[in-house]
Formats: sequence, C-alpha cells, structure tokens
Amino acid sequence: MLDHIGITVADYAAAKTFYLQALAPLGARLHMEVPREHTGGRGVAGIGTHEPQFWISEGAQDYQGVQGLHYAFAAKDRQQVDAFYAAAMAAGAKDNGAPGLRPHYHENYYGAFVIDLDGNNIEAVCHAPA
Repeated sequence: MLDHIGITVADYAAAKTFYLQALAPLGARLHMEVPREHTGGRGVAGIGTHEPQFWISEGAQDYQGVQGLHYAFAAKDRQQVDAFYAAAMAAGAKDNGAPGLRPHYHENYYGAFVIDLDGNNIEAVCHAPA
C-alpha cells in the first residue's frame, strides 16, 4: 500500500549522513537527490534498499511548502492516481499537485498530491508506463 514516506529535517547534511549510516545495516543506500532547481533550493534525498522509499527534505516544511508528513500510496495504474485525486478532493482535501508526470523523479513517475485535513502531504503514485 505505501510507496514511500517523507519527513522534513532541520540540518539536511547532518540528517543525510545520520540516516545513511543508521540505515546501512538494513541494506539502505542513497538512491537519488532531487535537483535543487525542482525543490526551491532545498536538499531532498531518497534513501532505500532497492528504490527511494524514505525521503528527507530540508527545512521546516517539505520542498512543496507543506508542514506535516508526506505519505505516498502505490497505485497500480494512472487511472487509480486520477481516481485518488478526484476522491480526495471531493472528501475535502486541498490541491497540492494535479495528476501528471513528474519526469524529474523518473520518466514514468505519474503522481497526484493533496493536502489532507490535518495538513499532511498525501500522494498516489504509479511508476508504470502509460
């Protein structure tokens, strides 16, 4: 069900070093850092065992300007991402990124972002080609 989660950190360099060292015994490694031109200049790193499953974002808010946590749920196809977005908006969520490709993550990354009722950044994502 979960695809990945993210937290914000006060000291990006220290947090990145800490998590890479602490999670190394579990087989985790740095998979990617999002280019700063896509993050408003903030450091954003994806750590995981076989893909970036745990993300850290520099600042009091995540790189999309949201306070709270980030949860991404796995969708089997792009239609499920679209349906998630429509259902979440109908349930009272705020838009934080309509369904669409996010090629700065990877070429088939299709996601939608909403802010839930408690201010968390919730996403549905599909990694499969169209």
